[in-house]
Amino acid sequence: MKIIHMISGGDVGGAKTHVLSLLAGLNKTETVHLICFMEGDFAAEARQLGIPTTVISDNNLLHTRERILAMIRHDGYQVIHCHGARANMMGMLLRKRAGVPVISTIHSDYRLDYLGRPLAALTYGNINKIALRRFDAWVGVSAGMTKLLISRNFDPQRIYTLYNGVDFSAARDPMPREEYLQSIGLAVRDDTVVFGIAARISPVKDMTTLIRAFAKAVQVCPNIRLAIAGEGEQEAEIRALAASECPAGTVCFAGWVRQIDSFYNALDVNLLTSLSETFPYALTEGARMRCATIASEVGGVPYLIDDGVNGLLFPAQDVEALAKHMIFLAQNPEKRREMGEKLYEKAKRDFSLDVMLARQKTIYATIIRRAARPKGVRDGALICGAYGKGNSGDNAILNAIIEQLRHIDPDLPICALSRDPDETRQCALINAVYTFNIFRIGRLMRHTKLYISGGGTLMQDATSTRSLLYYLFSIRQARLHGCRVMLYGCGIGPIDRPRNRRRAAKVLDRCADIISARDRYSLETLHELGVAKPEIHLNADPALLIDPPETDELRAYLRRSGIRDDKGYMMVALRPWQGFDEKVAAFAAACEYAHREYGLVPLLYAMEPARDESAVRAVAEKLRCPHLTLRAGTNGAEIIALVRRMSLVVSMRLHTLIFASGQGVPMVGVVYDPKVSGFLDYLGQDLYLPLGEVTAAALDDLIDAAMAEEPFEAENIERLRRLSAENEQLARRLLEE
Repeated sequence: MKIIHMISGGDVGGAKTHVLSLLAGLNKTETVHLICFMEGDFAAEARQLGIPTTVISDNNLLHTRERILAMIRHDGYQVIHCHGARANMMGMLLRKRAGVPVISTIHSDYRLDYLGRPLAALTYGNINKIALRRFDAWVGVSAGMTKLLISRNFDPQRIYTLYNGVDFSAARDPMPREEYLQSIGLAVRDDTVVFGIAARISPVKDMTTLIRAFAKAVQVCPNIRLAIAGEGEQEAEIRALAASECPAGTVCFAGWVRQIDSFYNALDVNLLTSLSETFPYALTEGARMRCATIASEVGGVPYLIDDGVNGLLFPAQDVEALAKHMIFLAQNPEKRREMGEKLYEKAKRDFSLDVMLARQKTIYATIIRRAARPKGVRDGALICGAYGKGNSGDNAILNAIIEQLRHIDPDLPICALSRDPDETRQCALINAVYTFNIFRIGRLMRHTKLYISGGGTLMQDATSTRSLLYYLFSIRQARLHGCRVMLYGCGIGPIDRPRNRRRAAKVLDRCADIISARDRYSLETLHELGVAKPEIHLNADPALLIDPPETDELRAYLRRSGIRDDKGYMMVALRPWQGFDEKVAAFAAACEYAHREYGLVPLLYAMEPARDESAVRAVAEKLRCPHLTLRAGTNGAEIIALVRRMSLVVSMRLHTLIFASGQGVPMVGVVYDPKVSGFLDYLGQDLYLPLGEVTAAALDDLIDAAMAEEPFEAENIERLRRLSAENEQLARRLLEE
């Protein structure tokens, strides 16, 4: 691959480290060239590292553009990669004429880059905002930055995440701790605990909170010291604050530090107090030297720091929380050692330079491949379902459908119709359009190859006729606009009103190419309606394929949710429905029974928080045993991790039962709708009862039976997953025809 990189050339800190280490690594296997717009340390260090470097300091933007265009055309560069505002502006000017993809790595929140410099923010800041919108792709240096870009309506399918990587392979030869601390003017004794931070002294790094927290901590632990490495526009203010708040000799300002390994080697605890970050090198460089770490919970920081395991997190600007953490680590040397070691192990495994280089090459290959995708032909998939309503189960199913489509074609453009496009973009990492933006949807359909109606039971009139009419209308419009149409792992029914039955049969018969039903009840409903022209298959719900591996992030989620390793739990997923209020006492009694007889802590779970929380609160208020209440998020992996940790699931929510069956967790169903019993019958699972028949005694009996049964057999789970995987093959046929 041939990549040309552009940067101003005056950059320092994390951006400088990122670009130089990245290019030095890429230069060993790829053709790279660095363009700087000023001579200085950046260009000089690049040359020392053997990176081909050109400095173009011409202030005439058009002349500069022509020089770069000539280089691109002469040497056949395939991607233009920009770093920073000045390079982004030039990338915008090059994009149309260069004929190759232009991308930008976003190293920090571009809206905060000029914090405290209003004139620069007005000029460079606004130009940068405009330029970034013109690019073909963006690289965020943390998942937090990726989420930030998505929240600002950048296309999720053109955003890539690349964490800053640190070289763990090179030998380190830092100065001895005491010698180094003396060299920066900090006197220590054997019992001194040194806290330190290496960062630009600017408002976004929030050193004000750091000084005030240290002032509180040093009152409790007079043996602690603080070393601040860095310079910046706020330095005089922070020095004055330290002089007024902290005892003399306890705070040292080391200036700009070049021996960064020696600095971190001298610390007992590494600190980060920023208001905003992407994925700072200050943490991985500290991790390389096995520093215990306290950091503000911003940006990509939580992806490295698992709070309470390999470090401590605090809310940005929370002086009290930071001081409390500092006191805790000052008084616990064994905890400092343990956290430092665990952080080193995770950083070396997941955030090394080798990992960063491999990921960047994959990103380039993907961008080049997608740029070569044929233009002017039907392409992509449009997915319609009950998305953007805050229902984590629906979101998880959407993720499962997307994963199957990505198996077919990893570059397939995908868009979903959603009541809340922002939510859907964040949880699914695809484009999303408002459900009732009919004109935009029509334009999309004219260029889309496959229309998917999928995710839950869309073809039903139990909740309302309006939703059924909307989904039927959308299917009809997709067919009229030339899309292939598939109902994907759907639930069908009940459709009780005669007029609705005729409508559904007519539209599905005329407009659908393939209908994949998720259970026998849905298949029988199609037959009763008289739908015969489309291909009809009995498969399974796509959500059964969701099976995320255990990760540090998921384990941290369980800890935050209150799940302890030494406890057993029973998830109770409730929803309001006609007659539910009369059953609240029975659900509460069953929860207490499970706790008393089996030692299970009830976890009252709101799968769709906007609807379900009232039901959860009603049962929780009657409980006299220990219990947890939890709102579902939008992350399907978190839902599965939670269900997998349960000893038993009692649920009105069908999605929860689907997830439990996929993980082999014993379950009891409470049927408020035929789709629930239809799914359980399809599994051969008879541990359910209608909502109207719920009593404490009946629930207790079902709990006893579920706890006594053998776990759901692995071969049954595998059979269901094979059936679910068949949805992918059906969709592949329509996309490849």
